[in-house]
Amino acid sequence: MAKVKKQLTPAQKSAKKAAQADRQRKYQWVFMNGKQARIKRPPTVDGMPVDQFIEENADPVWLHQNELWELMPIEDDLFGSEPSTESSETEDENGIPF
Repeated sequence: MAKVKKQLTPAQKSAKKAAQADRQRKYQWVFMNGKQARIKRPPTVDGMPVDQFIEENADPVWLHQNELWELMPIEDDLFGSEPSTESSETEDENGIPF
């Protein structure tokens, strides 16, 4: 005689669906060596990867405190790419800056 299968109660059905949705949010399926494997999803902030979020939203002070100097914005004015007009006004006709 075949075993009679019980139906789940509505509470059990909702718990099962919630657990499935939680697993889908935490894990993803990938192929490794020709087989499917479940791995944890990479962490995200507002739907974008953490590294990209930090690059777009971090200020220079926070980047310096966390030693992320490679992400700090470079100021072109610090390197003197434009000639200074102040030095040409103070120079005399002979080139003496007095």
